[in-house]
Amino acid sequence: MNAEVVLAAAYATALVLGAFGLEWLSAHTHRRALRYRTAGFTYDPVHDHWRCPEGQHLWPEEFDDELRLVRYRAQAHVCNACPRKERCTDSDRGREIVRPLDRWPHSEAGRFHRGLSLTLVALAVLIVLAAGARHHAPSETALLLGVLVAAALAACWLVRDFRAHPAGFPTPTVSHGLRISATTSGQQRRSRWASQNRTEE
Repeated sequence: MNAEVVLAAAYATALVLGAFGLEWLSAHTHRRALRYRTAGFTYDPVHDHWRCPEGQHLWPEEFDDELRLVRYRAQAHVCNACPRKERCTDSDRGREIVRPLDRWPHSEAGRFHRGLSLTLVALAVLIVLAAGARHHAPSETALLLGVLVAAALAACWLVRDFRAHPAGFPTPTVSHGLRISATTSGQQRRSRWASQNRTEE
């Protein structure tokens, strides 16, 4: 087997593994940052609220349609009287927690890292195709084809969530006065829920 084919296959494999390594590292960093921001708080997926270390609840306050996230906020008078306030928040409006609705990569940073991973996989595919165009021995073709299939599967997995606004996203909870934030046109989205259509006093 030609050494060039072996090197091309090895390099392409390393690029695919590097793409998954970059994906894991970026997702792990995001999860760790999220755990840090919500340390001590417990999320209740059934009733869609957070509970702070003092037992107070943070209910959904706003759904940001453009950024695809929900903002939860505690009652201001409760937070302002809390003995832990200085270590928890500097806001006089109550502690806020932001929860993304979409799975990783849901943010611009996540999509940037996913794009880098896809670039590495695309480069691996080009290397395999270039090597396959130069070498046609059965064993060499089999090796390159195996790497190509692996790279194609990796690309399909990475592309799956590489969308700014994925289809089929979950519907935000409308309880407890949840508001819809302003859209890109500057107009607030109308809703069939009266609590969302109310105006600020």
